[in-house]
Amino acid sequence: MTYISDILYWISTGLLVPVVLVLIFLFIRALILLGGFFGQYQSMRRNEALLRRPLEKLNAANLDEFEKMLPEQTTDSTVIYIRRLFEARRSPAQIEHILSEVEIASDKDLSLSVTLAKMGPTVGLMGTLIPMGPALVGLAAGDIASMAYNMQVAFATTVVGLFASAIGFLTKQAKQRWQMRRLSDLELIASLINEKENRSCAAAE
Repeated sequence: MTYISDILYWISTGLLVPVVLVLIFLFIRALILLGGFFGQYQSMRRNEALLRRPLEKLNAANLDEFEKMLPEQTTDSTVIYIRRLFEARRSPAQIEHILSEVEIASDKDLSLSVTLAKMGPTVGLMGTLIPMGPALVGLAAGDIASMAYNMQVAFATTVVGLFASAIGFLTKQAKQRWQMRRLSDLELIASLINEKENRSCAAAE
């Protein structure tokens, strides 16, 4: 039993460096995510100013006017998807495919936030528990300096893990609302396009 315990102790102790490296990576990714989040927020605010009022009054009769008011040159994904919907107006299958692409893109956009929210506490807890073993050994041996160092590592990894997790959770909550709003707007436009095309086909007959 002693050998098994020693093996487990060596394994857990050997995992400390990889865990710390992963936490540093998660911390850097959280900072990058935070910067991108503010850029995405600014883009969302511009979309709200440009599209919200026209979307509230949108119907099958004024779809052409709505299409003309869209900016010609833009890098905004929402406007690009709207333009693609208008280009595929004669193909309901293509419209459905575009909406599916939007859902896939939304999941991809949320993936980093979800990963940080889940992995941050997990890796942080590992970084907390691993140094506790050497800290207890140092306490038993009367090596206060070693115990203090290991406790410092334990607390630091906890803080970093919780920080990354908090960034992931908060950005996930906000992005989910933005993505749901965007998908709802695109589904409205797609439905009105299909409605207008069905009316045109019925009138032609």
